[in-house]
Amino acid sequence: MATITFDPQQLAIDSIAGEAALDAERLTAGWLRQRLREQPDWRPEITQDFLSARAEPVPAAVLIALVQRPQGLTILLTMRTDHLSSHAGQVSFPGGRSEPFDGSPVATALRETQEEVGLSRAHIEVLGCLPDYLTGTGYRVTPVVGLVTPPFELRADPSEVAEIFEVPLAFLMDGVNHQRLSVELPGGRRSFYAMPYERFYIWGATAGMLRNLFHLLRA
Repeated sequence: MATITFDPQQLAIDSIAGEAALDAERLTAGWLRQRLREQPDWRPEITQDFLSARAEPVPAAVLIALVQRPQGLTILLTMRTDHLSSHAGQVSFPGGRSEPFDGSPVATALRETQEEVGLSRAHIEVLGCLPDYLTGTGYRVTPVVGLVTPPFELRADPSEVAEIFEVPLAFLMDGVNHQRLSVELPGGRRSFYAMPYERFYIWGATAGMLRNLFHLLRA
């Protein structure tokens, strides 16, 4: 499936995941450093969203940027512009397709982040990676987790990013905020998560990768 042909916000909510929110201790920079460095035995809940028409997925990487704010950690997200060929108008992590000169998924995530939102890699401490995630648009995405230290300046690339915003990590790491939805497609019924926050609708691959981060931190 190369494009999304339905509006997820018009679907009924099947259920709420409902797991307890993570303890505040697990949402601190020190605890996150240790957890990403010494990952326990855990399994990602979701490894792909919708079926792709591509036989060989294209490698890509995104940055799950944890911004250290006085009130607590937040996650930096973007709203993609409406004219893009994939994930147009959707909430995404900064990131994109890997290039041969990148050398690693981490290099891809840092380069793409700087290109899309102007966040210099000098502000980013890479903590580790989550398992790869297959998207319906044919990408194999490596989520790279990093701590971001303010102050920093952001500059959205107008060709890709319509808006940059932050969501409290505590909100996203609470199962009460994880909605489960499903849709009938030509290839069968598919389920996915959504995590609406204020006027932003976080769903699909972005919500799936956040759900896996939730499982890693609560393991």
